[in-house]
Amino acid sequence: MILSSLAQYYQRLADTPDAVTGLARVPAYGFSEERISYILVLKRNGELVDVQSNLSDDKKPKGRYIKVPWSVKRSGQFTEKAFKEGKNNAFFLWDKTAYCLGVESDSKNDLKISPLTFEAFKKLHLNLLAGTEDEGLLAISRFLENWSPDKFKPPYFKNEMLDANFAFKLDGDREYIHDRREALKFWLKNIEPKTDANKAVCLDTGKHEPYMNLHPSIKGVYGGQSSGGSIVSFNADAYTSYGKSQGENAPISEMAAFAYTTALNYLLRRENNQCISIGDTSTVFWAVARDGQTEQQAESLFAFMLNMPADDGQQTAQIKPILDKIAKGRPLNEFAPNLDPETRFFVLGLAPNAARLSIRYWLDTTFGQLASNIREHFQDLSLNPLPWREPPSVWRLLIQTAVQGKSENIPAQLAGELMRAIITGQSYPRMLLAQLIQRIRSDGDINGIRVAMIKAIIQRDFRKGLIQEEVPMSLNVNSTHTAYRLGRLFAVIERIQEAALGRDLNSTVTDKYYGTASTVPFSVFPRLLASSQNHLTKLRKDKPGYAVNLKKDLAEIIAGIENSFPRHLSVEEQGRFTIGYYHQKQSYFESSKKADAVADESNESSNN
Repeated sequence: MILSSLAQYYQRLADTPDAVTGLARVPAYGFSEERISYILVLKRNGELVDVQSNLSDDKKPKGRYIKVPWSVKRSGQFTEKAFKEGKNNAFFLWDKTAYCLGVESDSKNDLKISPLTFEAFKKLHLNLLAGTEDEGLLAISRFLENWSPDKFKPPYFKNEMLDANFAFKLDGDREYIHDRREALKFWLKNIEPKTDANKAVCLDTGKHEPYMNLHPSIKGVYGGQSSGGSIVSFNADAYTSYGKSQGENAPISEMAAFAYTTALNYLLRRENNQCISIGDTSTVFWAVARDGQTEQQAESLFAFMLNMPADDGQQTAQIKPILDKIAKGRPLNEFAPNLDPETRFFVLGLAPNAARLSIRYWLDTTFGQLASNIREHFQDLSLNPLPWREPPSVWRLLIQTAVQGKSENIPAQLAGELMRAIITGQSYPRMLLAQLIQRIRSDGDINGIRVAMIKAIIQRDFRKGLIQEEVPMSLNVNSTHTAYRLGRLFAVIERIQEAALGRDLNSTVTDKYYGTASTVPFSVFPRLLASSQNHLTKLRKDKPGYAVNLKKDLAEIIAGIENSFPRHLSVEEQGRFTIGYYHQKQSYFESSKKADAVADESNESSNN
């Protein structure tokens, strides 16, 4: 299903030219788009006259994408035995320096001569181009006949060029040599299916066709190998059966394999804005609609809904009204009236796993259903008042689980599991609740986003009928849930201490006892209540009215706790404890703001 959908998307891309350039958005069969960093400029006699940079202008320059003859998959180190057996994994008319120039970097980033790979590149071209009369192809043949790796030195070459991809151009020409008509003719003839090729029934098309033994590499998955990875791969005997090897175990035709990998590589290119990387998971997505504009609108809206830009004020201003409507549960036609809710939408989550890629999640749905799932996510997160100005992105949620707030410390797999829950409407991962509670106990930061996430996890379980009691959005004094009341009680105890002793304490009751109170209440609450009575006695001397109100809060909460304090709270109950604590504390904060506002109005009136 995944490979078939990607292959169909490739065909759609191939049939729809780019709106700006008018060119095909993906290369034709037999070609791929690769990052080419430098261009070797040759005279007609094969003499090297220049090396041109093709690097981007980014802070970390990378080679720009150029359409070239496709690359074969290289598995392991190229050996002399393989070379003598006639095997050759060099690329046609382009390659990295180890092949096209015979040099590469060693473990210390110093220059290392690689004669075997250069001989493979040289042999491939001299054999394929034998008999050519094209001046560009002749120039490459002459260059390879006269080149030796010890010529890799200034003024044309620097060590920073090692391992980069190079292509060729004739001096004075604008086109690359691999784009010349004669070069294309040689290449297309070389990739024609062999009459004696092994055939099998393709799992995608259902036709009896030559299958691809090693599928093209998939590049761009965050954290994956720079050489690329595979979705379909059999590289050890343990993964094979009945004597079959590699692609024969799951036959995919050469065209289907080319199509799905080309489409996926296109999606993984960040400049296309159809890929979001969060944690260890790269999420690609695409829409299929009646026209390109509708597809682009759906894709852009999905990207913004899950990955709200943190530093782009203009984009934030444009998208915030839409996200506000989504978060409030408004239907799709209110914030995207021109978007058909039946627009097909596909989401694929990939994570690196050595040379293979793990499928974190796969979703084939309508945009209307997807928007509904995301809308439910924001509704489950809602608190009153909202603890954010803009609806939080997935990354902003996940960073709350990371030690020291660093992206690299986000727990492995959690990003994929959270994204899956958001886009499918399934329950949030239980690991997320445990991680949030652990972070709160560790760093003491009980902020609004963490509480909103805890509330969302429990609330979604309630909506799905997995638990019996709903989670309130704001303070609910009528809630009889013991853990929720204990959280409220702890917030009152904290407030009494603060009122009696001031805020400038080296260690507050929360710093000392929050972790214990939220897990084993029986062991600590009797002592905390005894201390609160002493603090109330002190507070009555300075603020008797305030002391009475706080004592009433204590009495009201304790009256609703049946029997004695529980000996232990489960993870879910610890979550409710946190929510109750936050709600009670927010109610005091809101009361203080109202009191300050009234005082300001009174002062203004008296001054007038």
